[in-house]
Amino acid sequence: MRSSSPNAAIAAWAGLGLLAYLGLPWYALQDGNGLAAIGQVFGDDTTANGLMQATVYGRAWLWLGWLGLGLCAATIFMKPGRAQGTALVAAGTLGALGLAASGFAIGAKGWSFEWLNALFGELGRTQFGVGWGGFVALASLVVLLAFGLARQGRFKGDLFISGAVVGCGALLAVFILFPVLKALSSAFLAEDGRFALSALWQRVASDRNFGLGCLAGGVRCGVAWNTLFIGLLTAGATTVLGTLMALMAERGSKRYARPLNMLAMLPIITPPFVVGLGLILLFGRAGIANQLLESLFGIAPSRWFYGWFGVWVAQTFAFTPIAFMIMRGVVQGVAPSLEEAAQTLRASPHRTFTSVTLPLLKPGLANAFLVGFIESMADFGNPIVVGGQFSVLSTEIFFAIVGAQYDQGRAASLAWILTLFALAVFAIQRAVLGKQSFTTVSGKGDSGIPMALPPKVRRLVYGVALPWMAFTLLVYLFAFAGGFVQTWGRDYTFTLNHFRTAFSLEWGQFGMVWAGTAWNSFFTTIKLAAISAPMTAALGLMIAYLLARTEFKGQGLFEFSALLAFAIPGTVLGVSYILAFNVPPFELTGTGLIIVLCFLFRNLPVGVRAGTAAFKQLDKSLDEASLMLRASSLQTLRYVVLPLLKPALVAALVYSFVRAITTVSAVIFLVTAENELATTYIIGRVGNGDYGVALAYCTVLIVMMSAATALIQFVVGERKLGRRKSGARAVPITSTQGMT
Repeated sequence: MRSSSPNAAIAAWAGLGLLAYLGLPWYALQDGNGLAAIGQVFGDDTTANGLMQATVYGRAWLWLGWLGLGLCAATIFMKPGRAQGTALVAAGTLGALGLAASGFAIGAKGWSFEWLNALFGELGRTQFGVGWGGFVALASLVVLLAFGLARQGRFKGDLFISGAVVGCGALLAVFILFPVLKALSSAFLAEDGRFALSALWQRVASDRNFGLGCLAGGVRCGVAWNTLFIGLLTAGATTVLGTLMALMAERGSKRYARPLNMLAMLPIITPPFVVGLGLILLFGRAGIANQLLESLFGIAPSRWFYGWFGVWVAQTFAFTPIAFMIMRGVVQGVAPSLEEAAQTLRASPHRTFTSVTLPLLKPGLANAFLVGFIESMADFGNPIVVGGQFSVLSTEIFFAIVGAQYDQGRAASLAWILTLFALAVFAIQRAVLGKQSFTTVSGKGDSGIPMALPPKVRRLVYGVALPWMAFTLLVYLFAFAGGFVQTWGRDYTFTLNHFRTAFSLEWGQFGMVWAGTAWNSFFTTIKLAAISAPMTAALGLMIAYLLARTEFKGQGLFEFSALLAFAIPGTVLGVSYILAFNVPPFELTGTGLIIVLCFLFRNLPVGVRAGTAAFKQLDKSLDEASLMLRASSLQTLRYVVLPLLKPALVAALVYSFVRAITTVSAVIFLVTAENELATTYIIGRVGNGDYGVALAYCTVLIVMMSAATALIQFVVGERKLGRRKSGARAVPITSTQGMT
């Protein structure tokens, strides 16, 4: 049922904003949770509410928000219509822009910009970053502004849709566009802080980035060429191997399907540097391979594996299963009837494969290549573990920020290069595929039998994919075994000491003590991932709903912003958060909240894509029928759409939880001693040469993530396309089998 009062939503949001001015601390507290200071909102200027800040402590600019909320509240006495909408837009804009402008203009030292200081003189009062009171009041003003747009006739007059679009757009602008643009703009600042276009050129065009000394007998090439070289090499290798494995899973013997499913889950349930650690146990200085070479041929152990070759091998092992998952879905979607038609026209199996099957795989090949390239460029764990003296952009950005130099201008210029590389490959992919149609799965059933692989292709697939699978499992087994031996390369005695160091439990005077060194990072990781996962799923599915079921101006920019986090490497996003959220109005650096937000918006494309795919399977007539029965958009979403989106919801929820636990590149800059994560703890142990504890921790994470992915498989299941199996009897035409 609709609300009895057409202005009830306006009254509720205006009341919420006014209560935020009265009942919540306006500014973020430097120590502790702001919600714990609710009882002190009439105290000093650190915990006071917005009204106290404006009246008692001289921060008069906060009256703008109060005035905007008051004017919005006054509109509840107006009839719904264009006049009310104009008043809401004006009042909401006054309050929201007033608070936002004052937040950016006034910081902890007074005016944030020198020209304001020269124009108005020294400011008597300062302010810190926005807290819970400021956030709730600002959010209320944004929603009320959106309601005004709906009352003016935008979004078909639907308050919920208008509020959702504007609210989600504001979140994307604040937590994706703003930090990325601010970080990239830092590359234009000269040493003295002045804006200069030449500053970017000087930083980007240096020999450290684009030098070609390695081709002229020098020691090394520029870090940009290193990254591009490894990215293209890894993308090509993972695409080829993933395609061969997908063909074997779908067109080969079915006995390999389950092992391949397990292999596909490995990169999701393990931190990205586990492969690098496993390869070190095999090919490192104290690895099995070097020991065999020394014992059999007297070759002294060396560090030959460390460098570009080790990084490439590690990334190929780590990201091939991702390419396999992409290509497996594409191979499944190739309609057997098209292959049968080619064979009916006397085409040989080999010619059918090359002229029909392979061309239909082009979208998947392009996507697998793009994902492999972006994953390689954003990868931080493997280059830091096995890179040796071979530098890539992700590690250079890290050392530019956390090293002794702290050169944020160089970090921003490297982020420019990394971002442009990713966007260039994305643009090339779109240009290559163009507007060609590759649709093979429609609403009609396809009961054809998938064509078996031609003999030459089958030999190639099995000859490459099977050894690669065996080698991949061997690497992971070595990584698993490394946590159970005393000292790899010297003492292979079985031990649980590494697990005790990380996860020991002791009984003290007051009960059980979490004595292991890893417990703090373990609990922090679980807590922050559990907070971010439902937020990621909810926001992602909401954005997917808006993109799939509504039309509005700026929808293209809205979609681009939502998916930008996929094209932006995680290293760039992490740097962006450091540079954007360390000063007012958003002082988040060093808090757990900034890590939660990074998890949320880094993994947001997962929820958007899962929701978009699910909405494509739901007929719009379901929504329309609900609306015809006088239900609101919110009621339709809650009672009709969401129950049909449970698989997408579960997939987005669990996947975002798993990715939050295993990510490293985006959060390596954001962790502190208080908010240390599992992956950064492991990286620290590797840096100290303590591989046993690092691998023991990885084993614990693998077990925990295996349970999570088993839940995904159990709840979501696999896609069914209603294809006939080889040797199956023909189905009568009246049967419902074969429908997708």
